[in-house]
Amino acid sequence: MIVAAEVTINGSREAVWAAITNIGNAPDIISGIQKIEILEQPAQGIVGLKWRETRMLFGKPTSVEKWITDAAENEFYQTRAEDGGFVFVTTKRISENLDGMRLTESHETIPQGIIPTLMTIPMRLFFKGVIQKTALQDLNDIKTAVETK
Repeated sequence: MIVAAEVTINGSREAVWAAITNIGNAPDIISGIQKIEILEQPAQGIVGLKWRETRMLFGKPTSVEKWITDAAENEFYQTRAEDGGFVFVTTKRISENLDGMRLTESHETIPQGIIPTLMTIPMRLFFKGVIQKTALQDLNDIKTAVETK
């Protein structure tokens, strides 16, 4: 299952990149994130950065460990998380459009095994909208942070 969202931001590519890669301070930018704990910091760049992210999900705090697997400065980064028999791959990408910078976020949910594969049927029905709404809110929070600086 793939879910995507995008916003246009009135700001520079570098300002958008600075906002999306400021993982340690994400709770100050993204309203849905309650807490970030940095677990591993790479010697340089952001590939290999690993953190525990806590969000409210269905009224309960839920934490997941994420790490950056690939990146190109001022263009994109990709994260991976694993939980409950699923791999979650998220990509944030910056591109230019006529009105400013387009920031897109895509989430791919990849089941690992038979039971998680069967679980993807109700996930498509019930959780796809929740994931898309959350991603769009995150992007709008980033937009606000960049545009108000």
